Amino acid sequence: QVQLVESGGGLVQPGGSLKLSCAVVIPEIIFRAYAMTWYRQAAGKQRELVASISSGGSTNYVDSVKGRFTISRDNAKKTGYLEMNSLKPEDTAVYYCNMMIGTLGNYWGQGTQVTVSS
Repeated sequence: QVQLVESGGGLVQPGGSLKLSCAVVIPEIIFRAYAMTWYRQAAGKQRELVASISSGGSTNYVDSVKGRFTISRDNAKKTGYLEMNSLKPEDTAVYYCNMMIGTLGNYWGQGTQVTVSS
C-alpha cells in the first residue's frame, strides 16, 4: 500500500518561510523512478499545481511561486520537499503532495495547512 505522509505546515507571517516534507512509503527503486508534484487548494478555489520534480530532477513551477519556492527530493530517504520563502497571504492553502506511479495508481498525501497571516 502506497502512502504519502506530509508534514511541515503551519502559521507564518508574511515574508516568512516554511519547508514541507512528503515521506513516501514505497520501495526506493519505485520512488526514484517517478515524479513528485505539489498542489495547493485555497478555500473556495480549485486545486492548482504548484511545483513538480521529475525522476531525473528537472523542476517546474507555477509562475506565482517562481523564485520563492524550491522543490527537491531525496531518493535515499524517499522524501520530497517544498521549501517556501517570502511567503504571501495568497499562498495560504492546504498543500498536497502527489505521485502518479504507473499501473499502481495516483496517490495523494493527506494535506497540510499553510496559513500566511500577520
